[in-house]
Amino acid sequence: MRKSYIQLLFVLLSTLLLTSCITTHHTNYLQEPKNFIPAYKDSIAYQDYRLKVDDRLYIQVYSADEKTNTLFNGSGNSGMQMISGGGSGSNESMDLYTYVVQPNGSIVFPLVGEINIVDKTLRETKEFIEQSIKPILEINSVDVRLVGKSFSVIGSGKSGRFSFPKEKVNIYQALAIAGDFGTFTDRSKIRILRQTKDGTQIKTFDIRSVDIINSEFYYLQPDDIIFLQPMKEQFFGISTFWTAVSTVITTYSFGAGLYKIFFVKSTTPAGQ
Repeated sequence: MRKSYIQLLFVLLSTLLLTSCITTHHTNYLQEPKNFIPAYKDSIAYQDYRLKVDDRLYIQVYSADEKTNTLFNGSGNSGMQMISGGGSGSNESMDLYTYVVQPNGSIVFPLVGEINIVDKTLRETKEFIEQSIKPILEINSVDVRLVGKSFSVIGSGKSGRFSFPKEKVNIYQALAIAGDFGTFTDRSKIRILRQTKDGTQIKTFDIRSVDIINSEFYYLQPDDIIFLQPMKEQFFGISTFWTAVSTVITTYSFGAGLYKIFFVKSTTPAGQ
């Protein structure tokens, strides 16, 4: 009877381990929406980021007149050098020409004065500043960039804060920056904490779906926080079929050894 109970226990354990095995269905990206992978075709498409209070802008004015360049940029060459370097000039140089959006939603720009830009996109801000300067001075164009922005990743051993390398960063580029998710990360329940004008929102999505490209989840917004959680299979540490088989064999061998020690020995007549 005891042997039957032990055999039943190992059968149940083996079944549990095998059903907990992690397959490519759990980890592969860009899968077609089927087998519990959702579709996002009706989701809201990407929308350009709209400026908020405390955002920092790097603004570069281009003009054929050297004095105008000096007025807005400090010198005609230093700004151009930072632009040619992809906007990655020294922090000190960039800070000299960084404008912070004030609580009233505006920045104070030389000669122009206060310019209200809150809730505008970068393109709208660029055009608005150009139209504000042209009645005063002759310029060619204005370059506006959002600086000092980052996204964060928490959980699954990937916790960290990462800078935006450009204006638009999609979720897969974010993975490349932060490092891919671990094997045991639950890709079906990725959560993003996002600050919007309507308040803080938590968005949950399945990153395995190819349809994510058509959704609001595809592009990150500045200051997004990505939360990762482990899948239940992590408890067993089973990542492949052969790992599961090895675990079952080891467990069975260990159990069989215990059975021989405690049950077979106790039922053996004395003197045998």
